[in-house]
Amino acid sequence: MNPLENIKVGMTAESSTVVTPEMTVGHVLPGMPQVYATPMMILLMELAAGEAIAPHLPNGFASVGAAVNVRHLAPTPVGHTVRAVAKVIEVSGRKVNFAVEAWDGQRRIGDGTHLRGVIHLAKFKDQVQ
Repeated sequence: MNPLENIKVGMTAESSTVVTPEMTVGHVLPGMPQVYATPMMILLMELAAGEAIAPHLPNGFASVGAAVNVRHLAPTPVGHTVRAVAKVIEVSGRKVNFAVEAWDGQRRIGDGTHLRGVIHLAKFKDQVQ
């Protein structure tokens, strides 16, 4: 069985969040501005990518982040909504590559690529133990 047989180039999903003080670089590093932190943007991009393929994976399989290559282009203050978009651009073996973007309203604040691996959950849990 190929767990990626239903994953197709072009599949997309979005994820969004409202920036809270806890999501800012200033929350983690005193003295820094209260703007959306890059790791939080990456997390939102990863969530969108996972959502794009999760409904198409067989029972017992999931995807996990394997690589991230993104640029953070602009600051986003607390209270603004950030929307991440992920689009499947390649399916190879047990890996799915995505183009990802993040938007603050009409302004693109981040872009890049994200690679996810597809795992068999029971086998993965055994490896962790």
